[in-house]
Amino acid sequence: MTAPALRAAAPVKGTTPVTDPVSTAESVLAIDIGGTKLAAALVDEGGAVLRRAETPTPVARAEDDAAVAKALIALAEEVCGEVRPRAVGLASAGPLDLVAGTASPVNIPSWRAFPLRETVAGAFVGAETVMINDAVAAAVGEHWRGAGRGVEAMLGIVVSTGVGGGLVLDGRAYFGPTGNAGHFGHIPTDVEPGVCACGMAGCVEALASGPSMVRWAKQQGWRAQEPAADARILTQDARAGNTTALAAFDRAANALACGIVGAAALVDLDLVVIGGGVAAAGDLLLDPLRTHLARRATLGFVKRVRALTGTLGRDAGLIGAARCAQLAGGRA
Repeated sequence: MTAPALRAAAPVKGTTPVTDPVSTAESVLAIDIGGTKLAAALVDEGGAVLRRAETPTPVARAEDDAAVAKALIALAEEVCGEVRPRAVGLASAGPLDLVAGTASPVNIPSWRAFPLRETVAGAFVGAETVMINDAVAAAVGEHWRGAGRGVEAMLGIVVSTGVGGGLVLDGRAYFGPTGNAGHFGHIPTDVEPGVCACGMAGCVEALASGPSMVRWAKQQGWRAQEPAADARILTQDARAGNTTALAAFDRAANALACGIVGAAALVDLDLVVIGGGVAAAGDLLLDPLRTHLARRATLGFVKRVRALTGTLGRDAGLIGAARCAQLAGGRA
């Protein structure tokens, strides 16, 4: 297991140091589980990240469902130290079963109906454990303390190892009956029939996730003989003007625009906030996205949708998970 990389959060104006027991007495443990990384943090009532850590998600055999859980619990315990959180906000890639408390993330093949809530609750006895889709958590975080403050209807999109989504409607997170509302990455597009990990063809994720962008670019000849070439290098090359790298971003943006137009037509969105590792490319993704949105949107209320990058970065899901735990405990 890779050792957790612990770092103190940057000082936040108006908060006391994490070593002060008063500052952590009402803190929530937030956990964010993705196919690439595991992250954990202590978050105060105002949404400030007091202490944070992350580690790569272990690559486990399909039959070894405990490997990721062990890494996750070790990371969370490292973050908490002597602090006993009053609640745990648990954000995970999906699909999820919120009734059973299980997770079957597409990008973590060793977890299929894994008892995630029970596992985490067992490690933090006495703390109320609330489970939520990771992309919904990121949307809640951006709506509460980030780029989506004050809007009524927002779609949050996470573009990373996969492509996830979360909805805020009428100012509140919308989970759906099973907790899986907002699976934006698995909306089919008309761009091209790329095969998705979920089994369908043409999904947004199959075209716009970081690995999908890299795979397509290599098929076009970009760094085809370099196994280590990833989305970060693709971004660097796109910034340097490489035509294939730029085409990969345009292709991904077109798929995202297709999904956004459909979502906006369905639920009448004010705003789309995009986060995740690929979104860190900024205008390399946003400029072609806005171009494709303008081309695809035909209805007036769809044309008004704005697209922005998130402001909370890698902390969006953690802050949103903490917020959901606060709301569930009646401490909003």
